[in-house]
Amino acid sequence: GGCIRDAIMGKAPNDWDMTTDCSPEKMLEIFEAEGIRTIPTGLKHGTVSVLLGQEIYECTTFRIDGSYTDSRHPDKVTFTRDVTEDLRRRDFTVNAMAGDPLSPSGEIVDVFGGQDDLQNKVIRAVGDPETRFTEDALRILRAIRFATVLDFEIDGETKDAAVKLGYRLGDISAERKSVELQKIL
Repeated sequence: GGCIRDAIMGKAPNDWDMTTDCSPEKMLEIFEAEGIRTIPTGLKHGTVSVLLGQEIYECTTFRIDGSYTDSRHPDKVTFTRDVTEDLRRRDFTVNAMAGDPLSPSGEIVDVFGGQDDLQNKVIRAVGDPETRFTEDALRILRAIRFATVLDFEIDGETKDAAVKLGYRLGDISAERKSVELQKIL
């Protein structure tokens, strides 16, 4: 996601979140067998935090999100072994890329055109923008943040959907909106 975007742009990523086809239980088993401290951060959503030295890395199982009745979090997730299915649920194309740190060629999985959108300085929703914003209304502010911080334009369909569904931001907590607004400023 964001760390791949930042690396492509020549920026030092703030953090490295990892994703895998291993189940959360398998991740815990592997890391613990290696003596690596873990925190079961969000097993229901497939997330295990891994402590390496002073750094914490989140490692999440590839997943497919179910419906979003609260306009923020999926009601249910299904784990998958397909990275494309995991990337399909992401917010924007520039955040829907994955890299394999063990790949000698540095291969980047980019099935939704994130690299093209980086080059063209465009923020575009993955798939149908109305679906992305209906799933998680906070993505509307995230689109504005990424466009502002990166000096990008928001794709026309994505912008139209954000305007149409902006009222859904009323379903998002003030704290979450505040964090995004602070990042925009």
